[in-house]
Amino acid sequence: MERAYLDCNATTPLDPRVLDAMLPWLRDGYGNASSLHWFGQQARAAIDEARGEVAALIGATPQEIVFTGSGTEADNAALRGVSGSARAPRRKILHSTVEHHAVLNSARALAAEGVPVETLAVREDGVIDLDDLARKLDDQTALVAVMLANNETGVVQPIAEVVALAQRHGALTLSDGVQAGGKLPVDVKALGADLLTLSAHKLYGPKGVGALYVRRNTKMTAFLRGGSQERGRRAGTENVAGIVGFGRAAALAREALAGGNDTRRIAELRDRLEARLLSIDGARLNGARNPRVGNTTNVSLAGVEAESLLMALDLMGVAVSTGAACAAGAVDPSHVLRAMGLPAERVQSSIRLSLGRFTTEAEIERAAAAIAEAVARQRSMTSSARRAG
Repeated sequence: MERAYLDCNATTPLDPRVLDAMLPWLRDGYGNASSLHWFGQQARAAIDEARGEVAALIGATPQEIVFTGSGTEADNAALRGVSGSARAPRRKILHSTVEHHAVLNSARALAAEGVPVETLAVREDGVIDLDDLARKLDDQTALVAVMLANNETGVVQPIAEVVALAQRHGALTLSDGVQAGGKLPVDVKALGADLLTLSAHKLYGPKGVGALYVRRNTKMTAFLRGGSQERGRRAGTENVAGIVGFGRAAALAREALAGGNDTRRIAELRDRLEARLLSIDGARLNGARNPRVGNTTNVSLAGVEAESLLMALDLMGVAVSTGAACAAGAVDPSHVLRAMGLPAERVQSSIRLSLGRFTTEAEIERAAAAIAEAVARQRSMTSSARRAG
């Protein structure tokens, strides 16, 4: 069976060029980067080179990049790092209601430990309500967390405006950039965010490695304690092969963004697929059409149960999702779409499709036809069941 993979926001395929860069460090480059001998120093040099590539992707300096075990760890490190260094009365954390679970659940845990936490509303199009942010910001706010690009809708948030509001009250800002890295030109200096997170496997790199950008002179405590790795900001022996892969993936992403052709091709394929889906009776787009990352669309299909549709499509060789991969198996509907105020039936009939570097026109055509067929079949079965009842 020919398969179409349209779930790149969950994870991307490993680019063969990234694998080629990693292989020597999986086979022969086994030195510990903290060791002083030749083997260790070779590993240290490879990490330093990768750090420079990841920094260049977002306009940072290498010294501002901290390698982590994942984007989730990076978000945890940012929230707990700022909270750990905060002093009363400036301890409050604000975060949007459409954040990734890495932020939501970390904030909930901090709240359970006595840290003041408040949520920020979004509009029906998924964009943060800046008026709500302005109302809740005060001189007791330590951190404002608003993601750069949403993993379910692709909606891009006005981070520069969020930062400007936060700075008026002396608050730091965290932006989860996991779904933006490699898809959008990201310049941390232009955005002004104090902290930003990335994940290698979302931009054709390996799983198990992420990064936290920490603006110079930003005060925060270490999340993991142990050795002095990462300038004392993240203990643990470095995943050299993974970090090298991250560096190569970042370099390739920067080249692709500079060229523009790959980004345009993916957006054109997404638009073609989206138009086909929206031509289905009862289909509606979820989230703002612009600004949005070019690879993502989220569509509700009236009269369809999304989980059943996903399983039917999988049997037809088409991989899509109903939301964040970290929520797989959960019975709760998308927290993002609910936060946008969409009706329950619309939330429960929504699917996310996310394209990538290796998506082909043939996959788009195959997926569009399969979705139309599966929707028609499910609606027909539902109608027959109602008549029989």
